[in-house]
Amino acid sequence: MHHASSNASLRWLALSPLLALPALLHAQTSAPALESDGGSLAPVVIIGSGSAEQRWRSSATADVVYGSELRDGQLQINLSESLGRVPGLVIRNRENYAQDLQVSIRGFGARSTFGIRGLRLFVDGIPASAPDGSGQAANFPLGSAERIEVVRGPFASLYGASSGGAILLYTEDGGQPGEWRTGLALGSNGLWRLSTQVKGQTGTPQAPGWSYTLDAGKFATDGARPQSEADRSTLNAKLSRPHEGGRTTLVFNRQIAFALDPQGLTQAQYDADAEQTAPQPVLFNTRKSVSQTQVGLAWEQALGGGHKLELMGYGGQRRVIQFQSIPPGAQAAPSSSGGVIDLDRDYGGFNARWRLQTDWQGGRLDVSAGLAGDRQSDLRRGYENFVGTTVGVLGALRRDETNRATTLDPYLRASWQKADWTLEGGLRRVNARYSSDDVFLSNGDQSGSTQFSGYLPVVGVRWQLTPQLQSYAAIGRGLETPTLNEAAYRPDGTAGFNTDLNASRSTSAEVGLRGRNAAGLWNATLFDIRTKDEIVSAGTSNGRATFTNGGTTRRQGLELSAEYGLGNVTLSSAYTYLRARYGSGTASIPAGNRLPGLPEQQLFAQVGWAPGFAADIGGQFALEARHSSKVFANDANTAQAAAYTLLGLSARFEQTAGAWTWRQFVRIDNLMDRKYVGSVIVNDGNSRFFEPGLGRAVSVGVELSRRF
Repeated sequence: MHHASSNASLRWLALSPLLALPALLHAQTSAPALESDGGSLAPVVIIGSGSAEQRWRSSATADVVYGSELRDGQLQINLSESLGRVPGLVIRNRENYAQDLQVSIRGFGARSTFGIRGLRLFVDGIPASAPDGSGQAANFPLGSAERIEVVRGPFASLYGASSGGAILLYTEDGGQPGEWRTGLALGSNGLWRLSTQVKGQTGTPQAPGWSYTLDAGKFATDGARPQSEADRSTLNAKLSRPHEGGRTTLVFNRQIAFALDPQGLTQAQYDADAEQTAPQPVLFNTRKSVSQTQVGLAWEQALGGGHKLELMGYGGQRRVIQFQSIPPGAQAAPSSSGGVIDLDRDYGGFNARWRLQTDWQGGRLDVSAGLAGDRQSDLRRGYENFVGTTVGVLGALRRDETNRATTLDPYLRASWQKADWTLEGGLRRVNARYSSDDVFLSNGDQSGSTQFSGYLPVVGVRWQLTPQLQSYAAIGRGLETPTLNEAAYRPDGTAGFNTDLNASRSTSAEVGLRGRNAAGLWNATLFDIRTKDEIVSAGTSNGRATFTNGGTTRRQGLELSAEYGLGNVTLSSAYTYLRARYGSGTASIPAGNRLPGLPEQQLFAQVGWAPGFAADIGGQFALEARHSSKVFANDANTAQAAAYTLLGLSARFEQTAGAWTWRQFVRIDNLMDRKYVGSVIVNDGNSRFFEPGLGRAVSVGVELSRRF
């Protein structure tokens, strides 16, 4: 165990660049040229491109992590590797590939026990979140990412319901010259990743043809604990072609994954041996298999006079089979849905937008109006996970129903920018409808329907105080719908859709300062979020997780971040303070309790040093620190995971010879081999809340690339 004094020293050491930054940033940075959107339709225009100048001129709070930061010296398997530098974002690898990452933004999404909910995910403008707000980041193609934008605060609500924040990945565009890359990475616990990317463009520079990007990869791991083996194969492709006044883009994604599920540990099990797995997952051979295929088409066309029409459509299929560890005795009740989930999903949607960009009244006006629609149809079956005395096998049918969720949202957004100030705002009308048709009636008719609606207005302003300093503020409303899974069952055990479960509604406000100069930039944001009808757990009955509304909550916080360079040394810091409390509470949640799954303080700090090598040799050494304060694991605040501080060390090198480039990296995570809880399973019905983090882990990688 480490001492509180050393924790405090590390926090102050990592925070010191932030405290000293305003004095260091005193020279104006020249404005870079705006970057292209790459032919991908952004779901709502928040930044418009990944350029620093667009972010500087916006009143929205958004951070951009570029492809080089996602790949250089990284395993390129999980978003959690590189997004720790984003303040306000909690993103943790559960070390359980059957349940995806644990992700929350300013407290939204923290209640999710599997997958991602309460946030919106997009890849090249195509939702990686379903209309009911559930999503997964496993199909994010990190190997070919050009950038990831993380949108926080009131403007995130313009992405629709369940948009407490948004994470948007845009893949690289092919060009001339083309590039081919192949990389291999190896890590502890039998982990390996092999991937290849090819990008280029047909035709000539004077008459370009199709731009293409292809990304194929596979990874596998034996896992850090028994019953945690996993593998995943992905294929991502993008084709785009300019035409007079516009562009057409076609994207394709395919993912096949299999993972054993080690589940969590009780406090006693974690204290005794953090590397063990509870007996139940092994006995039932808990596991999950996923296959998903989707395609998308984006088309944009200039109409003259600054007008533009942008259209996007997509469709896909997702198949999930998951074996759980529910005991046979718990499935004896007539209302049980069994211990095996069999999900077959068809989904699709569109986004149609008109946009006007023109000079007006001495400023730059950008107005857009559109209509976005999404639909999912889930054929959901449940089976017993036993036959006779044999468990962990497919048994009798216990559930057979079709669940549907549809959204149809009109929206409007406008921005007026001048050199020293920006006024912008938007409005989205959320219309979400859920329905369930049950054909297996012996365990109660779960048929029913419900709907959620509301207006989501947001307004923001930016005021440039000096060429190096500006202030900004925004306020808006949000709405989070329950997922289909959360609305499936009533807490009282009676049959039917849980039509008593309301969407939670929030009012979010923020105010902040930004500064920049030739050395770097810094950002400081204060926010306040007040929510009513917070969606909370109502307990588990016969294997069925149920949910209810838990009164009011309030989230207040501070986000600080800074990045700057001093010669061949680079410094990056991100600090988040989040006070998240239940307000009115319920019979089972006392007022004043902390929201589970959320650290009150989180800190990231990195120091990089690039020594002077020969002209054709590059490299960098980096020391990284990550701190998280304690986290409660349940609404009652009776279980908690202790605070921890982790150190990491990495080195990467690059050699160039003509058209060829050879890269290598080595990194050590959890350098001091600390024992810690990496993530918690919020409100787990068996009190197996704790998912251990990795001990000291070593990884190495090589990559060969060639321009052509």
